[in-house]
Amino acid sequence: MRALIALALFATAPVAFAQELPGQADASRVPAGTYVVDTGHTQVDFQVNHFGFSQFTGQAGGTTGSLTIDPAKPNDAKLDITIPTSGIVTTVAALDKHLASPDFFDSAKYPTIRFVSTKVVVTGTKAQITGDLTLHGVTKPVTLDTTLVGAGTNPMSKKLNFGFEATTAIKRSDFGMDKYVPFVSDEVKLHINAAFSAK
Repeated sequence: MRALIALALFATAPVAFAQELPGQADASRVPAGTYVVDTGHTQVDFQVNHFGFSQFTGQAGGTTGSLTIDPAKPNDAKLDITIPTSGIVTTVAALDKHLASPDFFDSAKYPTIRFVSTKVVVTGTKAQITGDLTLHGVTKPVTLDTTLVGAGTNPMSKKLNFGFEATTAIKRSDFGMDKYVPFVSDEVKLHINAAFSAK
């Protein structure tokens, strides 16, 4: 009988845990303030088409920055993000070195990528964030389509955490990065998972 009770408790545990996740998609959980990027839980994935044969992806890490927000005035939010080009990696070590070369990111000359918001339009848990993207020494406007993933108190740090998912697409030739176009696609799709924490 004890074994059956234990089994029943174990079987219902995932359901109970799912109902008690500390993060919920509720923007009212985020009080006014300035929040810093949780670098360890923020990822920027990029995808290009390779010779028309396949979709190839890579990832940028080491992101830093801040988001200033006031739930009473959500459209006044300010986002400022910096990504080191040295943190751009794929599953191929030789390609990582090539991406850092003058053929692509030219990391020695342009060590960072920066996005600074200029306009924010919030609708519920979604937002369009338009801003200036500076990449490879060129600045162009880009709009991120974002969705709040969740907000709440992190049980580990005891700090307010929240995160959003964002997507957009850019043409790398707009930023002077046209090497191997069209064999490596001009369009680059971006998928961003951004996490923030109270200071």
